[in-house]
Amino acid sequence: MSVQFIGMIGHRLASEIIPPAGPIFDKQYIADFAKAHEDAGFDRILVAYASDQPDAFLVTAHAGANTSRIHFLLAHRPGFVAPTLAARKLATLDHLLDGRVAVHIISGGSDAEQRRDGDFEPKSGRYQRTDEYIEVLKKSWYSEKGFDHQGEFYQAENAFSAIKPYQQRLPVFFGGSSEDAIRVAGKHADVFALWGEPLASAAETVAAVKASAAAHQREINFSISFRPVLGNTEEEAWAKADEILAKAKAQQEKSGQVLAAKPQSVGAQRLLNAVAKGDRLDSCLWTGIAGLIGGGSNSTALVGTPEQVSEALLKYYDLGITTFLIRGFDPLNDAVEYGKHLIPLTKQKIAARQASHQPARTSLV
Repeated sequence: MSVQFIGMIGHRLASEIIPPAGPIFDKQYIADFAKAHEDAGFDRILVAYASDQPDAFLVTAHAGANTSRIHFLLAHRPGFVAPTLAARKLATLDHLLDGRVAVHIISGGSDAEQRRDGDFEPKSGRYQRTDEYIEVLKKSWYSEKGFDHQGEFYQAENAFSAIKPYQQRLPVFFGGSSEDAIRVAGKHADVFALWGEPLASAAETVAAVKASAAAHQREINFSISFRPVLGNTEEEAWAKADEILAKAKAQQEKSGQVLAAKPQSVGAQRLLNAVAKGDRLDSCLWTGIAGLIGGGSNSTALVGTPEQVSEALLKYYDLGITTFLIRGFDPLNDAVEYGKHLIPLTKQKIAARQASHQPARTSLV
């Protein structure tokens, strides 16, 4: 199995340890950030969605116009744009970027944030809506003639999209850890995305999603997200992690804001379960920032030398996870560092293993 690395870009410089700087839509930073990922050897870049931030379609279009090879993963929430229109927007963007687009469907794990955009559907209903939404997306992308749709959330009569994805199939990533999410993922997703859980709980999720996909005679791929903290030595890396946590606490105290947890999100609850087990788990999994922000985003880290972090990634690879979303606390500089040390090392190890036909290891420690 080949491996892919996904990065993540923002619309301006900001992180848990860096206060927002520059204009809120910083065109030069977006371009530089995207090019840094391309030069670093990332395969794809995630462009996130937030209810109070610039439009991710336009961030992606600008980043794509300033790169030539790297692919994009556009986060998109059902419920705010009709699926027939979203299908045309995504297909058009895919043409603009010569087939470099995938969509990451996120149903939403926070009622409060959903309501900022006028969505008052409860969480259980959001997953039912997502199921129907993706169904209509795919009908719009792949139907050769007009179709009618009469569903619980959407109705369309003789719907048709003249523009189809540039690619033969536009990849659908999907996030969420609840039973409803796993049910929808098994039916529709090409790639299921996990936050950075300990090995044992990640293995449980992989097994559950595979079973859900098998019920629909489908196979599914997996992605997992981490915030690698690298050092020349193990001691240096952990000292760096301690410094990151201290800076994040100081920034939190200075701003008077705590990054909102997602009380309805099972994924956030799973991260908090990991936090409760300790701040250092498995070989080098660190939960310090996850605990600080209430598990509200992909916030767990792998801490160590590039060799140690690469070995940790390979243990997830052995679970069947072939895509790694990695982003740093110093976003642009860390992306450059990953490209120098972590990405090529990990790809070399997997290529060497494949060349020698070495079987996957199954140890969770």
